[in-house]
Amino acid sequence: MVSVVQNMAVDCADAYELALFWSAVTGCPLHPSDKRGDPEIDVMLPEGPLLHFNEVPEPKTVKNRIHLCLRPTTSREEEVERLLALGATPVADRRNPDGTGWAVLADPEGNEFCVLRSESDRAATSS
Repeated sequence: MVSVVQNMAVDCADAYELALFWSAVTGCPLHPSDKRGDPEIDVMLPEGPLLHFNEVPEPKTVKNRIHLCLRPTTSREEEVERLLALGATPVADRRNPDGTGWAVLADPEGNEFCVLRSESDRAATSS
């Protein structure tokens, strides 16, 4: 007997707005029945668990213990710029001069996530 991961839950102040951000990040839609003002909103990922945003009264106060790592389909640098334009903020730069590493960003409510190298970035530095 095993358990199946149903969703990855993110506590937040405004479930709809944060879900809109993550919908734009992933290119995936909100659940069709979810609407502004709902205290819980899902982003429908094509595979695996949902991204579930759940409103809570308390603000985020410390570093995430679990976070998302994104592997872009474009270059890491282009994706970082796109995410910053969507409202993400830089947290830490773990990129190395040789092209390895990752960038740590935060979503509009301060939840950290990483942007990894794309497959093309990895191929360019593997030789």
